[in-house]
Amino acid sequence: MKQSLREVLVNSSPPVDCIIADGLLGFALDVAKEVGIPIIFFCTSSPCSFWVYYSIPDIIQVGELPINGTEDMDRLMTTVPGMETYLRCRDLPTFCRKLDTEDSIFMKLVVEQTRKSLQADALILNTAEELYGPILSQIRTKCPRVYAVGPLHAQLNTRLNAKHGESYDHFSNTLWEVDKSCIFWLNKQPGRSVIYVSFGSITSMSREQLVELWYGLLNSKTKFLLVVRPNSVIGKDGEGEDVVMELMEKSKDRGYIVNWAPQEAVLNHPAIGGFFTHNGWNSTLESVVPGVPMICWPQFADQHVNSRVVSVVWKIGLDMKDVCDSKIVEKMVKDVMVDRKEEFAKSASEMAKVTNQSVNVGGSSYSNLDCLVEDIRIMSLKKLTK
Repeated sequence: MKQSLREVLVNSSPPVDCIIADGLLGFALDVAKEVGIPIIFFCTSSPCSFWVYYSIPDIIQVGELPINGTEDMDRLMTTVPGMETYLRCRDLPTFCRKLDTEDSIFMKLVVEQTRKSLQADALILNTAEELYGPILSQIRTKCPRVYAVGPLHAQLNTRLNAKHGESYDHFSNTLWEVDKSCIFWLNKQPGRSVIYVSFGSITSMSREQLVELWYGLLNSKTKFLLVVRPNSVIGKDGEGEDVVMELMEKSKDRGYIVNWAPQEAVLNHPAIGGFFTHNGWNSTLESVVPGVPMICWPQFADQHVNSRVVSVVWKIGLDMKDVCDSKIVEKMVKDVMVDRKEEFAKSASEMAKVTNQSVNVGGSSYSNLDCLVEDIRIMSLKKLTK
């Protein structure tokens, strides 16, 4: 017989002292308050996107949404505190573009859950104070207790190395089977000579988009490692898979194509000089930590905001949102890997240094995680004394 969340919490032995829930599961807040258990929400998106989600009602209220026809998508949004100088209309989540469609339903859900999450006892964010200080300050005006403990994969690596001498290479959190043959291929390439191309675990693309990307990569004359998941290329009557096989054959001299790669190991490989990414938050952080510059091709959710931050605020990459053209791909790859290589490498290296310091002993994220654990322990002791 299935138990409700309330029944599980009430009947738990030993008793539950604190709930940590995904930030979009607002019902957990209702149950936590009903049974009198503290709740902390873990928000998996970037702080900037979280703050944009929160601000959407304000954007609508001042008339900056909805988007009207073919208006200027590069106009600045003036009602997201802390982002007024760089957030454009086209950098908003894609569900903001058509408010009269099903996207509006999803937008309302995200906004509602985001605002509700601020009623929790605290928030956990996968970032570092040094990466998003001004935006974290804005979020703290709505929820004072915010634990910035990221990048979590780097935090895990630091603590495992300190305790066991082990690293993330021993632990995999991917749902896909990785093809480690690409590491052997990378071992044969010169330093910072390869651009890694992967658009995450759920993004799909059309046959035409893949061909544009491939020709851009090929014409850039840069070595590339390209990830194309099975069934991720959309085409009629199996054309998607056919074109992948064709490109693999034509790419032998300059590229290497796999179904899935061990991303953290790839990004930490000395042969990698750039990352062509969809800018999901995990992928973005996994590129920041080893100091790999990015070319951003965002698709949905928080990715459009993330790509803007990468290119304009952090200045560690280029933003290719809303286009997929082989000539643009070629130019951006040449910029990151050749023409502006040292410029981007220097900026990315400086950011990597600051970010890695945050997860080392005494760093902001390391200390914030210790503080979070201690605060949960104190919650437990308070319950015992009642």
